[in-house]
Amino acid sequence: MSVFTAHTAETAPAATRRSIEGVSARFGWLPTPVALMADSPQLLTGFLTASAGFEQTDLAPLDREVVILTVSTSHECHFCVALHTGKLTQLGATPELIAALRAGSVLPEPRLEALRRFTLAVLDHRGAVPDHELDDFLTAGYQPRHALDVVLGVGAYTMSTFANRLTRAPLDPPLAAHAWAPAARTCAGS
Repeated sequence: MSVFTAHTAETAPAATRRSIEGVSARFGWLPTPVALMADSPQLLTGFLTASAGFEQTDLAPLDREVVILTVSTSHECHFCVALHTGKLTQLGATPELIAALRAGSVLPEPRLEALRRFTLAVLDHRGAVPDHELDDFLTAGYQPRHALDVVLGVGAYTMSTFANRLTRAPLDPPLAAHAWAPAARTCAGS
């Protein structure tokens, strides 16, 4: 039994109703994570505002999805990986790129691999990225502002992945074709 409520536009706090209606109109259905986040108007508004800001950055759509999938796989958010696999497919990403992102492995395109590694560095070092890793990112053709854009993406999607995991948001049926589970981890000495 979950302590979290999956709201509808009718049951959600008044402060989140318009957001729920907007998301529902955009997707054609209400994603369960949004319905669950609606219990906290500040969280839902914060996430939607941050993700909308990330969409307006100078990073290309494919670049943004690389950041999102890197955060999502790192945080093991099955819902986000499924949803953004669908977005990558809509963008025409190659099956090899999608498979590598979902596996958390080296990407077939060097520039996107530099972006993936930089995103991991932001996560791993909590923003204090070593100079050589920032240099590698910039050498791949990104600009200093893109490094800050990655921070925005990491922040936005850390919010959603943490909320989705906390609420144990189930995978919605429209995303079943893109279902994902993290690889089993092995422990030393097991």
